Amino acid sequence: MASALRAQWDALVGRAWPVWGAALLVATVNVFLFAFDRPWTASDGLRNWGDWVLTGAGLVRRPDLLPPWLYSGSLLNLGVLLGGAAGALCAREFAIRVPARGELVKGAAGGVLMGVGATLAFGCNIGGFFSAVSALSLAGFAMMVGLGVGAFLGLRYLLWETAHRPRWSSGRGRTWARARRDASRQPLAGVLLLAALIAAPFAYAAFGHPQRGVFLLFGAVFGVIFQRSRFCLVRAFREPFMTGDAEHTRAAALALGVSTLGFAILKFTDLKDKGDWVFAAAGVGGLLGGTLFGIGMTLAGGCGAGSIWRAGEGQVKLWAAVACFALGASVARLALGGALAKLGVAVFLPAVVGWGAALLLVMAVAAAWALAATWNEDTRKFAAPD
Repeated sequence: MASALRAQWDALVGRAWPVWGAALLVATVNVFLFAFDRPWTASDGLRNWGDWVLTGAGLVRRPDLLPPWLYSGSLLNLGVLLGGAAGALCAREFAIRVPARGELVKGAAGGVLMGVGATLAFGCNIGGFFSAVSALSLAGFAMMVGLGVGAFLGLRYLLWETAHRPRWSSGRGRTWARARRDASRQPLAGVLLLAALIAAPFAYAAFGHPQRGVFLLFGAVFGVIFQRSRFCLVRAFREPFMTGDAEHTRAAALALGVSTLGFAILKFTDLKDKGDWVFAAAGVGGLLGGTLFGIGMTLAGGCGAGSIWRAGEGQVKLWAAVACFALGASVARLALGGALAKLGVAVFLPAVVGWGAALLLVMAVAAAWALAATWNEDTRKFAAPD
C-alpha cells in the first residue's frame, strides 16, 4: 500500500502535468464556477485589495467596500495564491526568489500597466478576454487583439533592452528557503495547506458565509492546476513572437473552445442571464486596455492569474507585480470614473448574429489562432531570431 501511494504521489507532484490537460481542467472549472455564481477573473479581486489599502490609508472613502476576506473576487485570488504555494510545496519547488533590481522595476511597471489595462477593458486577460469570449461578448475579441499587439510590443522592448541596455536588468538575484531533495518538510507543509483550504468552506459556513469558502476553494483548484502544469496565457501570446513555441497557444485555444461551449449551454438554457459578463469594452476600451495589459504582462512575466500563482511560489518579482496591479487598477478606476462607459459598447454576439453563427465565430477564431501559431512554430516567420 505504501508503495502504491508513493507512486501516485510521484505521478501527481513528481513531474509537470500536461499543458493540454491543464487547459481542459481550467476551462471545465471555469464553467462550473460560472454555474455556481460568476466566471473567473483576477482583476476585480486585485482592485478590491487596492481599494482596501487606499481606504485603510484614508485616501478614499468607500463605506460599501467589502473586506478582502468576504469579497468573491478577492477570495478567488487568495485561493490561486495559496493553491500555487501548496503545489510548489508539495513538489519541493517553493523558494523565495529575489531578482535583480531591474527585474523588480519591470515587475512593478508591468503590474501598473496591467492594472490600468484591466480597468479600460473591464477585466484582465482572464476576465476581459478568456471569460468574456466564453460569454460570447464582443469585448473579449477586442481585448484578444490588444493582448496580441501588447505582447509583441513588450517583447520588442525586451529585445531592445537586452541589446542596448543590458545593465538595466543585470545583477545577481538571491534565493532563500530552497528545498533539499533528500530532506525537506515542504511536502508536509503543502499537504497541510491543502487540508486547510479544503476545510475553509466549512469554517466560512460556520460563520454564516457558506458561499465565500467555495470561492476560496475554486481559486485553490486554479492555483494548483496552473502551478503543476505551468500553463500560462502570457506564453500563449508571447512565445510565438519570442521562441516560436505554440504549445501554450494551442492549449489556450482548446480551453477557449471548451469554456465557450459550457457558457453557451448555461446561457441558452436560461440557467444564467444572457447579459452576464458582456462588457461595454468592444471598441477603444478593449483594444487599448488589451494592448497596455499585453505590454505589462510581458514585462512582468506573468498575467493577472499567472502573477498570483507565481507569487505563491515565492517569486518576489511577481509580488511587486501583484501589488502594483492592485494599486494601479484601483487608482485608474477612481481617475477614469464614468468615462469608462464611453470607451466601448456591450455586444452579446448571439443577439446580433444568432447562436449558431456566434459559436462558429468563436471556434473559428480559436482554430485560426492555434493554426497560425503552429504555422509560425514550423516556419519561425514571426519569431525572434536566435
